[in-house]
Amino acid sequence: MSLANHLARQQQTLQTFIALLEDEQRLLGAPEVDGQALLEIVERKQGLLEHIGQQEALRSGAQLKLGYPQGHAGAEQAARDADCLPAWHALRELAERAQTLNQINGEIIHLRMAQNQRILNFLNEAAGQGLYDPSGQARRAGLSGLSSKA
Repeated sequence: MSLANHLARQQQTLQTFIALLEDEQRLLGAPEVDGQALLEIVERKQGLLEHIGQQEALRSGAQLKLGYPQGHAGAEQAARDADCLPAWHALRELAERAQTLNQINGEIIHLRMAQNQRILNFLNEAAGQGLYDPSGQARRAGLSGLSSKA
């Protein structure tokens, strides 16, 4: 397979991966998270990551067999010599976009987990202390910060 064809296939795989990351981001930003849909995306992402790794191993292996050095400089030289440098640059841009989206999604997950932990901590604290004293009066101002007195 020519380098141009291989780069085109890698681009297609990365575009599919980016679409999954964008879907994941939409799901993570929804008011209520659809756990099943997220699980399906995670499974698909894992499969695509394996495929991306295989494609990259084939490309870098061919690069070495053709006498080009390892790494980006060798890959760029191989693409230049094969007259498909724009395809190599497009692939690099897609990879950077995927990396950025993946980092953002990770941050969103972290923020949601921290929010959930704060809610759990509040509920555990409220349940552990009891909401009412022995006389029936509220111990705190209520769950929303408002007085529970009518």
